[in-house]
Amino acid sequence: MTQHNHQTVPTQFVEANGVRFAYRRFGKAAGVPLVFNQHFTGTMDHWDPAVTDGFAKDREVILFNNAGVSSSSGEVPSTIEKMGDNAVAFIKALRLSKVDVLGFSIGGFVAQEIAVRAPDLVRRLVLVGTGPRSGEGMAALTPEAQEIFGAIYDKPDHLWLRVHFTKSEQSQAAGREFLTRFRRRAENRDPEVNEKVAPAQIEAIGEWGAPRDKPFEYLKSIRQPTLVVNGGKDVIIYAVNSFILQQHLPNAQLVLYPDANHGSQYQYPKLFVRHVSLFLSEEEAR
Repeated sequence: MTQHNHQTVPTQFVEANGVRFAYRRFGKAAGVPLVFNQHFTGTMDHWDPAVTDGFAKDREVILFNNAGVSSSSGEVPSTIEKMGDNAVAFIKALRLSKVDVLGFSIGGFVAQEIAVRAPDLVRRLVLVGTGPRSGEGMAALTPEAQEIFGAIYDKPDHLWLRVHFTKSEQSQAAGREFLTRFRRRAENRDPEVNEKVAPAQIEAIGEWGAPRDKPFEYLKSIRQPTLVVNGGKDVIIYAVNSFILQQHLPNAQLVLYPDANHGSQYQYPKLFVRHVSLFLSEEEAR
């Protein structure tokens, strides 16, 4: 029987690049699997079950922790390029010859690297709440992000109400619903990341976001059909960066959701699943 339920699917492990990668694989095992790349300090349990289970009805979903994160072994590299190498090694270790790749936030940087490093492996690309190398306000955490991540919260996971949602009543209500779903997996949850993860990821983010000559040239080499998605009011990676991606990728569409911050896909999970599913199932346009 195929499992469509992120709450109960077991964690499995595969070795590659000297790392024991933790992953979960579930959904309808036909067609091209969709591989998810997670945000800053996030684990497999930071994905919204409404999103992952929504996709699993029609396709196979693969969640994993990259090297050094939570239940995966190894060290977090201090560059996005090395994270991309690790992700490619993980996908190849599963003996997959073709995947669709979804990346959220820093996972979106990694997703771009996967497409650059292994173009034959990637069929379609979904870039959520992310940006290009040397994007606007990307050389360091934005002032808003520094304030949000630096604050103290009554419950630690209330951090995500500020990271992923705007201050509006509707957005915060959607955020509380997200937290309820997010906590649903009660058993065999991924451990929170250790204290080495954030500094290594911040170093990688800084290197990726630093100014350089002709920063967007590399995007021309990403020829896969790409869907770029964000909240119109993202303060973690400014929404203008989604527009830059759409302008410089040869074959990209852009969706911006209203009154939404960094986690627009968690504010509008059904709409997001519908939009991305439509994009992934399109016949190759000619």
